[in-house]
Amino acid sequence: MPSTTSRDPAAPGRARPVATVLAPERWSRLEAAHAERADALTAGHRARRAAGERHAVEDFLYEYYGTRPAQLRRWHPGVGTGLGTPPGGVGASPGGAEADGAPPRRAWRWYATTDDVVHLDVDAFLADRGSTVTYVRTLLTATASRSAFTGCLGLHEWAMVYRGATDRRHDLPLRLGPAGTDAVVERHPVRCSHIDAFRFFTPDAVPLNRLQPTRETQVALEQPGCLHANMDCLKWAIKLGPACPGDLLLDCFALASEIRVLDMQASPYDLAGLGYEPVAIETPEGRAEYVARQRAFAARAAGLRARLVAVCDALVAAAA
Repeated sequence: MPSTTSRDPAAPGRARPVATVLAPERWSRLEAAHAERADALTAGHRARRAAGERHAVEDFLYEYYGTRPAQLRRWHPGVGTGLGTPPGGVGASPGGAEADGAPPRRAWRWYATTDDVVHLDVDAFLADRGSTVTYVRTLLTATASRSAFTGCLGLHEWAMVYRGATDRRHDLPLRLGPAGTDAVVERHPVRCSHIDAFRFFTPDAVPLNRLQPTRETQVALEQPGCLHANMDCLKWAIKLGPACPGDLLLDCFALASEIRVLDMQASPYDLAGLGYEPVAIETPEGRAEYVARQRAFAARAAGLRARLVAVCDALVAAAA
């Protein structure tokens, strides 16, 4: 399938596949900086994996989203940006060139080379992922259109262990014990809008939820105050693959990592052994702290969500 092209105003009558071409020196620096940042973000997980250990808080993103350190480390310029080629080979990359001078990227899935510029093959990508791009844009724009609800207080984690769940997701003690945990759920309104949290509720907790989200109602219910919806920016960045710029992917990962900490601090689990102080949502002080941090995360996620929507729009525009 031919690569999508756009008109180059600097050369009337000539088309090129991207709006911006990065010089080799520029993109090689960006690639190296990205790898360094990714390594720093994943250092703890990689060390634990090598030692056969697991962290209930910090390893969640890798397990739940199927994220791999190597995947985070692989830099992509994103849709609309191409990589210029240095002397000595098509797309040669310092430290990453093949024997003929061409970088591995040239042979990566959904990449193409046009006039010595290595770039995303938009047509090929949309042929494989077009429905995903449409769904991601629809979900993210719908989420962004709503006001943030901050009254959930992280009770989704409590509802997952309500009334003696025997298959807890985490092998950790309950901070208030089983009876105390159940009492918190029963004293507070449960209003979880996120299907991927709600689907783990215990049978006794399901009817307590004021909403009954399903996969089919996800677009209608997702709201920007939800911790899990904001962590999911990482999921959508991963789904957008090489169309998503590397810095946006790592920004989504970094935010999701921070949100996960609050998610567990506000949970019913006792994390003292892992060095985390609880956010005791059963108290007025704990609820105030939770809401304040929730709002700050929502504001940051709004920026990421807008950038992800821009990636979807750029893909559609490039294919027009």
